[in-house]
Amino acid sequence: MIEVPDAVRNKARAAGVEGWLERLPALVAGLEADWSIVVGRPYTRGSEAFVAEATRADGAPAVLKVLVPGLGNESANEATALRIVGGEGCPALYRYDTDRGALLMERLGRPMFELGLPLSRRLELLCDTAARIWRPAPDSGLPTGAEKARWLAEFSARLWEELDHPCSEKVVEHALACARRRERAHRDEKAVLVHGDVHQLNALQSDGGFKLVDPDGLVAEAEYDLGVLMRGDPVELLAGDPVERASWLAARTGLDPVAIWEWGVVERVSTGLLCTQIHLQPLGRDTLRAAEAVAGSSMP
Repeated sequence: MIEVPDAVRNKARAAGVEGWLERLPALVAGLEADWSIVVGRPYTRGSEAFVAEATRADGAPAVLKVLVPGLGNESANEATALRIVGGEGCPALYRYDTDRGALLMERLGRPMFELGLPLSRRLELLCDTAARIWRPAPDSGLPTGAEKARWLAEFSARLWEELDHPCSEKVVEHALACARRRERAHRDEKAVLVHGDVHQLNALQSDGGFKLVDPDGLVAEAEYDLGVLMRGDPVELLAGDPVERASWLAARTGLDPVAIWEWGVVERVSTGLLCTQIHLQPLGRDTLRAAEAVAGSSMP
């Protein structure tokens, strides 16, 4: 039997791939045989993949990840991103199978989430770790920031209707307008490889610092990653000044506060809707509540 987190099961059902859940035990057994690994304890966090500890034939620790198909989270993109960074800022990639959506990677330490760091320190560390990944990636074949903006806009509009309007129309319209502006702002010659999902659950200890797991594999404005930091910690965001957070992130990295703010709007709405769809609460409600609070706002 394979223990699969509820959020992963909900994602698979929402994507209409319940059969993948039934095939998963055989799929994992096949990977064990083909890659000479022993799969152990599964990780309970996460929502887009079955992830478990693994041990290689030489006794070295590793992590096996098998992605839920049909979510737009292409394993090929993640593998490409991991190959480009070569263990810098992300875990080293040992093996990859495109047909099975499986990756075998370096095992890292505790997630930042468990360390109880104050928000200001978390943001510092996440900014610095993400910046280790940013680099030109021409001809990588990865999706662009423009494509991602279009996808997020379409996803948000569709999900808002399917979920019977869990937030106001003003919130969604604000996100769609910001997405259109980020789409138009994309420039291939200035784009870099970004992680795409920078938050404290994805930051794991490594050699006295951190590495980021689960890269989306995207070539975009570096501000995209900081937009993700604008969507995180929604309760804390509202307890403080959202504009101040965007300004701080821009000052820390030398990037554009307006782009950071707009990506944050898009990410906040799409993520709040997604969490609502897969019953990941109270995060979904808190994130949409934060989106409501800043709907229509812009950087001064």
